[in-house]
Amino acid sequence: MVKNAEAVYNGYEVGPIRPPSEARSLLLRLTRNCPWNRCKFCYLYKNKKFSVRPVEHILRDIDQIKKWTDEFSRSQGRIPSLVLEQPGDDYAFYMAQEWYASGMKSVFLQDANSLVLKPEKLVEILQYLRKNFPSIERITAYGRSQTLAKISDENMQALAAAGLNRIHVGMETGSTKILELIKKGVDKETHIIAGQKVKRAGIELSEYFMPGIGGKEYSYENAAETADALNQINPDFIRIRTFAMRQRIELFEDYQKGVFTRTNDIDMVKELLYVIKHLEGVTSYLISDHMINLLQEVEGKFPEDKERMIKIIEKFLALDIKEQMIFRIGRRTGRMFYLKDLHDPFKREQVEKIMETHNINESNIDEICDEIIKRFV
Repeated sequence: MVKNAEAVYNGYEVGPIRPPSEARSLLLRLTRNCPWNRCKFCYLYKNKKFSVRPVEHILRDIDQIKKWTDEFSRSQGRIPSLVLEQPGDDYAFYMAQEWYASGMKSVFLQDANSLVLKPEKLVEILQYLRKNFPSIERITAYGRSQTLAKISDENMQALAAAGLNRIHVGMETGSTKILELIKKGVDKETHIIAGQKVKRAGIELSEYFMPGIGGKEYSYENAAETADALNQINPDFIRIRTFAMRQRIELFEDYQKGVFTRTNDIDMVKELLYVIKHLEGVTSYLISDHMINLLQEVEGKFPEDKERMIKIIEKFLALDIKEQMIFRIGRRTGRMFYLKDLHDPFKREQVEKIMETHNINESNIDEICDEIIKRFV
């Protein structure tokens, strides 16, 4: 059940997360935290209560951003006098300042699933945004498939007409079995129904795939079922989010019990290769825009870039173990970004020195890579 937030307006709010692709976007908080909040791989909203902010509070946030951006425009780059005259709305000021500097082109609606709002309320917010900021080119939100599947085609089209033009969906996997194991609260069929509904409305769709989320036990199923689901959806974007094991997540308990056997970089790269090879009839962009992905250079559009992406992965898998280890440590420590960096004497020497200093070898490299990744998630 959706719960309303407190009646008192406490100023501009900013939530804890946004997609990397929304780095230059205005962050507008419609809801707080996550209404599902049971996924075994996520700790972000644990022990935090979900609530919906009143529409009038959200509109007041928009008014604050409008006030500051108008002032920035009038002051022509100087510090606005209102900074001294009206202290106390720092969040609005700094958010408006960053957004103004970026050109005021995009907005991201926070938090985890703002599509739970009634469509008429979302339409009101979207229209108010567009009215106040004609410069906006894109408005984006996270959405759970379970929520999207329940929105009628008519209401989805109304959201599109009001200006919502991209939705990010955490598919994670197309396997119903794995979705049940990680308590995602959705099945493969619902993922497909939701994705197709978003596409029919003319809204851009980003689906997130998580290599490794099925562990070694379901590594093949993770790849095969995900490829099949994506083929049926044909999202505009397929974004790669490599699974990272952290002690704060519930899945770590399964790992300790021996129920879940984690995959390493090699296993997850193989999953990605399988998915790419088996994507047929799609026109999606595959994007690797998170720093914990091992092969960030594996990006491109289907079908034209498919073979190029396959060759990059196969090139890595064809390396001997020592070369793979050097690249893995190079990537995780920020010394290397592309496979060609293996041929850079300076970068290679740096990585080899790190491996020698910390005695990194075949027996401990997975553990060490895990520890490094934990710093970034």
